[in-house]
Amino acid sequence: MTQKYRITLLPGDGIGPEIISVAVDILQAAASKFDLEWEFQEGLIGGAAIDETGKPLPSETLDLCRHSDAVMLAAIGGPAWDGLPGHRRPEAGLLGLRSGLELFANLRPATLLPQLANASPLKREIVSGVDIMVVRELTGGVYFGEPKGIFQTETGEKRGVNTMAYTASEIDRIAKVALEIAQKRQGRLCSVDKANVLSVSQLWRDRVEKIAQDYPDITLSHLYVDNAAMQLVRAPKQFDTIVTGNLFGDILSDIAAMLTGSIGMLPSASLGESKPGVFEPVHGSAPDIAGQDQANPLAQVLSAAMMLRYGLDQPQAASQIEQAVTQVLDAGYRTGDIMSEGMQQLGCKAMGEKLLEALAQQ
Repeated sequence: MTQKYRITLLPGDGIGPEIISVAVDILQAAASKFDLEWEFQEGLIGGAAIDETGKPLPSETLDLCRHSDAVMLAAIGGPAWDGLPGHRRPEAGLLGLRSGLELFANLRPATLLPQLANASPLKREIVSGVDIMVVRELTGGVYFGEPKGIFQTETGEKRGVNTMAYTASEIDRIAKVALEIAQKRQGRLCSVDKANVLSVSQLWRDRVEKIAQDYPDITLSHLYVDNAAMQLVRAPKQFDTIVTGNLFGDILSDIAAMLTGSIGMLPSASLGESKPGVFEPVHGSAPDIAGQDQANPLAQVLSAAMMLRYGLDQPQAASQIEQAVTQVLDAGYRTGDIMSEGMQQLGCKAMGEKLLEALAQQ
């Protein structure tokens, strides 16, 4: 029986329309192989939305997303909108999308493809085989805690305040997401906190341990965040799945990303409890190469694979797309950002065509 899904596409700015077009072609090819059917609908976000409507996230776009099975976002932002106030800049559209869809779990994989091992700044023997999933809590912690702001003390001195706060229920739900993801991987979860100093981290550790009791097949460990940062660089292959709060996850996911050597290869997912997830590449909008057929579409394609795996429960289709990416890289094809000696450089469209050929052969 054909499975039908409604997907909202948010091409955004810069190279966004180019790379999302490639991902749509790949999804269409996968649909014919796995008895899937897509209903694509497109919305405005970021700079493109500002130019059209004056708002970085029009209400019409958020409504489209809410009535979807999943959302595929490409990239937002660029120097054309840098002079706008914060609430009107393209990035505000992304924050509005996350809050509007109640997306509390950010999934950031850091997988080093063997074909790109030499691109990592670390030695091959340290990073070869790295396959980490960072699960970052996205809507709580120090970025959202109250009170926050810059205040004046009784002596007239300015004082900046941010509050790191989590409720037990916020910790419980991100722990469940991470534990269920660990079940689909190698069965190991490392929870990262600062429980030796922070009360909020003491609660974090207590709740993660309590929730983990319902997952006896998962091996749970704990690290303080400073040690976790060191271990990611010293011996990253010890990690399988990492769960942590908003601030620590922001930092650790970027450290993990650099292990792979190219941010242009990394997908991500943001998930909620019942509303559709948002799947997007980690990289930016690259306005300097927009419209020149130079963009690398692989992170967008891998984000589509994450959508299939984590958003739509279609792991077989996801695996075939991931295998197609591996096959194309094995054949020596590269876009400019991951080009190396002896490889054949392709543009965005040509890379998409090679992916379609590889997918057809499976």
